[in-house]
Amino acid sequence: MSLAMPRITARRQALAYLELTKPRIVTLVVITGVPALLIAGHGWPEPRVFLGTLLGTVLAASSAASFNMYFDRDIDALMRRTATRPLPAGILPPSSALGLGFVLAGLSWMVLLLCANFLAAAIGLASIFYYAVVYTVWLKRRTPQNIVIGGGAGASAPLIAWAAVTGHVSVPALLLSSIVFLWTPPHFWALALYRCEDYAHAHVPMLPVTHGESETRRQILLYSLVLVPVTLSLVPLGVAGPAYLVPAALLGGAFLFYAGRLHRRPSVPNAVRLFRFSILYLFLLYVSLTVDAVLAIALPGARGHGAG
Repeated sequence: MSLAMPRITARRQALAYLELTKPRIVTLVVITGVPALLIAGHGWPEPRVFLGTLLGTVLAASSAASFNMYFDRDIDALMRRTATRPLPAGILPPSSALGLGFVLAGLSWMVLLLCANFLAAAIGLASIFYYAVVYTVWLKRRTPQNIVIGGGAGASAPLIAWAAVTGHVSVPALLLSSIVFLWTPPHFWALALYRCEDYAHAHVPMLPVTHGESETRRQILLYSLVLVPVTLSLVPLGVAGPAYLVPAALLGGAFLFYAGRLHRRPSVPNAVRLFRFSILYLFLLYVSLTVDAVLAIALPGARGHGAG
């Protein structure tokens, strides 16, 4: 006698569609775009531009995540961390993720085009293609530098925001984006260290699988040593001010502490601690940037404008 498969409720399916968009990651991505919107125009953008750009960025990031779920469904089924995602778990068919990705991409394009400008919309669309095709389809399964090169997709929100306000992309925007780019390898390699068996089983050439854990820890430390000075360089360059400097220095010191401890004392708990702190680090860093930008708008004489 065969056992009946449990019925998938409408609520569970709705939650599965939400899960396809990786909402936690999307939230972090959008937060990195907020200070760029404020810094770029030295003030509050029009509500249409501000809210439309954030919505368009959410849609673009959600679209990229849905495509990623579609293309990675085979290796997701092989890894414990991802086996319960909607596609490998059979909650939704693959066509759902593919269709959702195209719908969200189209909506992102329209929202950014209507509320911002062509350049912002083009960067949003390019970020979807980069993450879905260049990273997920091409790089992820071919090179241990996958997350390094692919990090550019996750760093697109400041570029979209800057372009939405100014109509171009300048050096401060690239700096704001480079922080996310440099943060990405230590963040994901820390995850890969304690999920190494998963990646090996799925034949994904993450750095710990191809070059060993020692080299991965070394690369984490090297990227961290570059990341922190870049975050602090925003102050002398006039992109950020003293309200950002103190939390950025404290957060940077903590990040280096966790990376250094992992390098000196290899262990799964230390890798987990760095991975978890790295999420908090990026969130608080861009919140600090946002607070600093708001203060600069409220107190325009407090410091000069170096961002142009």
